[in-house]
Amino acid sequence: MTDTQKSAIVTGSSSGIGKGIAEGLAQNGINVMLNGIESPEEVEPLRARLEKDYGVKVLYSPANMMKPEEIRQLYADAEAAFGQVDVIVNNAGIQHVAPIEEFPEAKWDAIMAINLSSAFHLTKAAIPDMVERGWGRVINLASAHGLAASPYKSAYVAAKHGMLGLTKTVALEVAEKGVTVNAIAPGYVLTPLVEKQIPDTAKARGITEEEVKRDVILSAQPTKEFVTTEQLAGVAMFLISDAAAAVTGTTISVDGGWTAK
Repeated sequence: MTDTQKSAIVTGSSSGIGKGIAEGLAQNGINVMLNGIESPEEVEPLRARLEKDYGVKVLYSPANMMKPEEIRQLYADAEAAFGQVDVIVNNAGIQHVAPIEEFPEAKWDAIMAINLSSAFHLTKAAIPDMVERGWGRVINLASAHGLAASPYKSAYVAAKHGMLGLTKTVALEVAEKGVTVNAIAPGYVLTPLVEKQIPDTAKARGITEEEVKRDVILSAQPTKEFVTTEQLAGVAMFLISDAAAAVTGTTISVDGGWTAK
């Protein structure tokens, strides 16, 4: 990474993993375009705090990750505000838990659009400028579910597997251009997304919510501990650094040993 200040877009960064990564980038002197479904007024306290605490420029866009034209506008807005976009973190995601025969088709379509297609659209917008400058970082938030499956999550698992395929393909296309493309595959992080799916999983499996936490979620992670957003932000900063210039087209698992089994 050169000495000039970098700028990033982090999708789905008004809460959860994206928020943690956005804060980690800001803490390391990187301007950040936040993104989420909330109104600008709702996100203003977060935006203002990051800007004040870390002395970087922080903006917010409520661009809808299901709409390609809004994703392209998100990139254009960030480029206009920052001068250029050096890093994109494709993090936006939603979840729905149900057996395949009961899985709503609209939920399948929404998960594919937000969890996978949005990464395609933002990457497509960013890559030409990164290639022209000879430097760029694309970081895709996959999941342990990009490497292994769990019941009742057909759309999420399929999208996260697709994210790894997208990562590898784009990495090969830009391998000689100074641009790296990698995925981070977290295990369970106690985010609003995970907390929301606990009741659904309990209903689908016919067990209590406490049993879901103990016997379903943390049973998958040999460490028996949730992954933290700070840990994920640290991995993202490594991928942005010059130390990771030769790391491309790969997936870094941060899952407490989940996929080692």
